Amino acid sequence: MTESNRCSRMGSFWLSCWLILFAPFSIADSKPAAWPTFVEEFIAGYFEQQPTFAAEAGRHEFDGRLPDWSPAGLRRTESWLEAQRLQALAYPDQALTSAQRFERDYLLATVAKELFWRQVARRPFKSPQFYAGALDPNLYISRPYAPLAERMRVFIAYAGNVPRAAAQIRANLELPLPRTYIDIGKTVFGGLAKFYEVEAKAAFAGVADPALQREFAEQVGPAAQALRELVAWLEQQRPTATDAFALGPEKFSRMLADTEAVEIPLPKLEQMGRADLRRNLKALAQACRRFAPRATTAECVAQAEAHKPPAGPVAVATEQLKHLKAFVAERQLLTIPSDDEATVAPSPPYARWNLAYIDIPGPYEHGLPSVYYVAPPDPAWTAAEQAAYLPGQANLLFVSAHEVWPGHFLQFLHAHRAGSKFAQLFGSYAFSEGWAHYSEELVWEAGLNDGDPETHTGQLVNALLRDVRFLAALGLHTQGWSVEQAEQMFREQAFRDPGNARQQAARGTFDPAYLNYTLGKLLIRQLRDDWCAQRGGRAAWREFHDAFLSYGSPPIPLVSKAMLAGRD
Repeated sequence: MTESNRCSRMGSFWLSCWLILFAPFSIADSKPAAWPTFVEEFIAGYFEQQPTFAAEAGRHEFDGRLPDWSPAGLRRTESWLEAQRLQALAYPDQALTSAQRFERDYLLATVAKELFWRQVARRPFKSPQFYAGALDPNLYISRPYAPLAERMRVFIAYAGNVPRAAAQIRANLELPLPRTYIDIGKTVFGGLAKFYEVEAKAAFAGVADPALQREFAEQVGPAAQALRELVAWLEQQRPTATDAFALGPEKFSRMLADTEAVEIPLPKLEQMGRADLRRNLKALAQACRRFAPRATTAECVAQAEAHKPPAGPVAVATEQLKHLKAFVAERQLLTIPSDDEATVAPSPPYARWNLAYIDIPGPYEHGLPSVYYVAPPDPAWTAAEQAAYLPGQANLLFVSAHEVWPGHFLQFLHAHRAGSKFAQLFGSYAFSEGWAHYSEELVWEAGLNDGDPETHTGQLVNALLRDVRFLAALGLHTQGWSVEQAEQMFREQAFRDPGNARQQAARGTFDPAYLNYTLGKLLIRQLRDDWCAQRGGRAAWREFHDAFLSYGSPPIPLVSKAMLAGRD
């Protein structure tokens, strides 16, 4: 029996045994192993466990590989994470610099997040969405990190791994499934199958290598078929589908603690969300009195939303980015550390379950474009629903602020310059989405479009969407809400059209952490107020923003502790 097997069977001696095996201090000479070496080895090990994460980060020796989602592979990843946690905990404070202590806590928070979703929420066995990110092959199509023929070769390798992955997914998912999970699984896997045979085929059509084209056809056909069969299997589960998606109050609280280092009682959390909802509804009523004084609030929002981008969302968003970047620079809201830009494109079909997102090359890439994707409406919807789904021009302006300037894109320009490679790679949901949502209100507060009331409605409908997500997450997972209750709140309190409301409510069932948009925003605003109070208030905002973003993207309470530590 190996040493590791003995340890796994020793019950009450498990912790001490792991500490002996993995402690970073040599028993012979008691000299601590170098913390930077441990971090490097953690990153290397994580890349082996999650090769698609590595490829996205720009480590292209991992291209084409997929994680091992077999039961043994899932257990191996969990065991590796548990071992990494024990090793990191074995470094005492006195053995580390202050920066290294922060990095240790950041790493431990990352491990806790991973283990929560795998062990407590059991997402590999419950949610098709667990697999969606790793299955995304878009980097091989849209990211020009290598010649097209070379990217075609790794796409072929990726496609060759898909049938095994599809079989593992089907074997892992426990029945019965919630009906919304069936729907998202069909959207993701069905969209990927179509992507292989349409977008990918078109993207690689210019490669003049008959052998490669033949190999592409040989691998992509079975990959698409495997995913279509997975979609068919999911649809077969619909007669037994349930609404049993809720985490429950205990797991929901643990989710916040383990994934965001946030320990706020649920009643207090709900008070925070409802207070922000009331604040934004009041501001919307005031904006509407200026923009459409004879209309109800709902009619006012409808009037603003009816002002559609005349050239379509992609063309208009492209122009909005120029305006937003110039505004951020002019008002000196924070440093723009490079001349990098983001382009705009329609979302690929498998990623159209939400309105917009941005694909940003990882920290190992250099000189590659970021792409801001905007989703067209679902073609299965009625013509009226499709027309309503497209955002109004003012609404889209703040989606563009969220995704690019000064939101995700600018945040990542800072994160990729963090002194820690770990901080460049790993992130917190509440930090990244909280910053992006915070940035929407920031540009409005700073005077975007000189107080124009239609512009203000665009900012506020985005804020209300995130407020309702916050409350819907609590309702769906801790208060017994139905999807229909959440959908009604999106229509009535966030003024969403039926298609968007349906989509947002369903998302809350498989993405309970989507309250992090508003939660992160509120935590950042509180930290800004506390940090700037003795530094000149608003005059210190630029300094605050640059300091905040210098940490990478860790849980916000870790940043708050570090930034406020020297205040007194």
